[in-house]
Amino acid sequence: MTRFVYFAWVRERIGTGQENLDIPADVVTGDDLVAWMKGLGENYAHALDDALAVRIAVDQEHVDPRDPIGRPVEIAIFPPMTGG
Repeated sequence: MTRFVYFAWVRERIGTGQENLDIPADVVTGDDLVAWMKGLGENYAHALDDALAVRIAVDQEHVDPRDPIGRPVEIAIFPPMTGG
């Protein structure tokens, strides 16, 4: 099981701040992860509709969508951040 943590509007659209999910073995990259999660329900599809509008951190390390994710303990999904 992997703990998923969602932030900001991603959390609002999915409807929870965190949950535990089993990642299928064929989910290898961040892009694969987003594609798989879109199939979990309308709320996930809506939250992840624009893959360029979300960032992924695997065990607290930002990853490029094409990078392998391995078998993480935690995945965080959040919108891009801006400084100020």
